[in-house]
Amino acid sequence: MSDNIHLQKLHTAAFTYPAIDNHAHALLRPENRTDIPFEGLVSHLEGEALLRDAPHTLACHRATQQLSKLYGLAEGSSWEEVKANHAHFDYTDLCRRSFGFSGIQCILLDDGLGIKEMLQDIPWHDQFTQSPTRRVIRIEAVAEDILKKVFADYKDPKSAFLTFTDELKKYLVDHAQDGHTVAFKTVVCYRTGLAVPPKPLDPVSNDLLSAFAGFYNKQKDLPKVRLLEKLLNDHVVHLAMDISAVCDVPIQFHTGLGDNDLLLDLASPKHLQPLIKAYPNVKIVLLHASYPYTREVGYLTAIHPNVYLDFGKIVPYISKHGQRAVIQQILELAPTNKIMWSSDGYFQPESYYLGSIQAREALYEVLSNIVRAGELAEGAAVEIVQNALFHNANRIYKLNLQPKVSLRQ
Repeated sequence: MSDNIHLQKLHTAAFTYPAIDNHAHALLRPENRTDIPFEGLVSHLEGEALLRDAPHTLACHRATQQLSKLYGLAEGSSWEEVKANHAHFDYTDLCRRSFGFSGIQCILLDDGLGIKEMLQDIPWHDQFTQSPTRRVIRIEAVAEDILKKVFADYKDPKSAFLTFTDELKKYLVDHAQDGHTVAFKTVVCYRTGLAVPPKPLDPVSNDLLSAFAGFYNKQKDLPKVRLLEKLLNDHVVHLAMDISAVCDVPIQFHTGLGDNDLLLDLASPKHLQPLIKAYPNVKIVLLHASYPYTREVGYLTAIHPNVYLDFGKIVPYISKHGQRAVIQQILELAPTNKIMWSSDGYFQPESYYLGSIQAREALYEVLSNIVRAGELAEGAAVEIVQNALFHNANRIYKLNLQPKVSLRQ
């Protein structure tokens, strides 16, 4: 950029300051690297639509240019050429290159995606970062594992339910105190929506026991349990919220942008406001800028002391212009000591790379415009960048890290 020299401190902070990736997922094993369509890097479409339509999005066109540079391809290379290069690149070298340019010092990794046999474990990722990867527990994944075991051991639904509740509580309490777990995460948004009532049902209430009995009878003989019963999903969220309060562990909520099994109207963070008020001592992190409900999440972050805002997933899933609009909307109201970056990287190492470089570009361009308009001093803008990339997450998740790495230029 021709005017970088005028805001050199801001430019240096945006493009070289280390980052804590406060929400991401595991990478594929080398032997599975081509088992998942590469177009998932830029789109939540599925099946034939993903392969047919994703390459025609602005997000994909931009990723094509940036990945061409990452791979050392000629300018103007096509998406098909990028895909072919990805498939043949040495996997370890590709990971090192992707993380080397990302400037990520520490990953907070949700290990609850449902294809564990295809994914690397948490410690494997440490070879690419300066600080150890920490765990985020996806509560529905843990609940489903416990349910499958309980279904096999108990023929009486009531006994199964009470045992399930006790075992889930014990698991979450034990791991909240294990020194490795730094947060819980819920995907209730995907399952039954964010309208979780503020008051939990009594575990022995007729409504909850009846809901569990129906769920038990439908799913006990299935090879895989999927928690998809509103009263039970809400019950699991309340259990986690209670333990979050006692153990001082933040809980992340998926909000907004997601796969097509998500009902968009129930993905708005506004539905969470009664729950937020009911648990004032729980640190609640609302993920993905709640896109397209960004102003709503900015509002909740501004008025509720226990709410924090993550702006992952919008990079690289929406266009460059869209990313800047989202950052601008966040900054309209949200306190900048409560916003955090994440890549939401998953499966492919390039997802971490794109999530980092595009976020850094968006932060720099939005803040530099605000500085040039005279609304913000450059030093204050530098502090906003450093906090969003590193210090806010370091404080909220109690990581006690010192910034270490310097992004390659």
